[in-house]
Amino acid sequence: MTLLLLIRHGTNDWVHGRLAGWIPGVHLNEEGRLQAVGLSERLGDLPIAAIYSSPLERCVETAAAVAQPRGMALRLVDQVGEVRYGEWQGAELKELHKHALWPGVQFYPSGTRFPNGESLGEAQMRVVLALDSLRAQHPTQIIAVFSHADLIKLAVAYYIGMHVDMFQRLIISPCSLTALAFERMGPRLMAFNDTGSLAHLRSQPEPPPADASAASDTPGAEGASPT
Repeated sequence: MTLLLLIRHGTNDWVHGRLAGWIPGVHLNEEGRLQAVGLSERLGDLPIAAIYSSPLERCVETAAAVAQPRGMALRLVDQVGEVRYGEWQGAELKELHKHALWPGVQFYPSGTRFPNGESLGEAQMRVVLALDSLRAQHPTQIIAVFSHADLIKLAVAYYIGMHVDMFQRLIISPCSLTALAFERMGPRLMAFNDTGSLAHLRSQPEPPPADASAASDTPGAEGASPT
């Protein structure tokens, strides 16, 4: 049985403001660094066999906080990097709420393509193929993969049998841990969006205006959670 730990990077200054995408130079802020240290402590002596990460700095820095104290190598995997948001990359979320494609991103992501980018359906296949390849290399071990909110949501939706068009119902918080066990009878969701705190239940963001649709995590609700 492989136990797959999917971990979102910590907070950075783009969260709740802009869609960072693949823009270089987006680093963890002080809060994010503290989250990463806390995550490493929460993982304790869990026997992690390998650590993989998106190549983007915010993920690498979060993963390094776990790998370095354990004396482990950090392996970068482009395929678990952020969604290719195309022309939306770098934009303010409050402006994206007004975009004609916004309803499609929220309710028909499988058939909606980001301008000069990829569709969320394509991103889902990309990350699932990557995760399947990684877990095949560790058939009886625990591995940690550091990625981004949308990629983790898309992977979880696939493995639990949720249609991609419904994946916006999932929330992945900064530095949260989601665990999937791959057993003979199929994947089992062992933990979801675990941050070691219930603070995220007390501070839900205000819902967007009705004409902006009810978003969750892709260019949407929680502000800029995909960053």
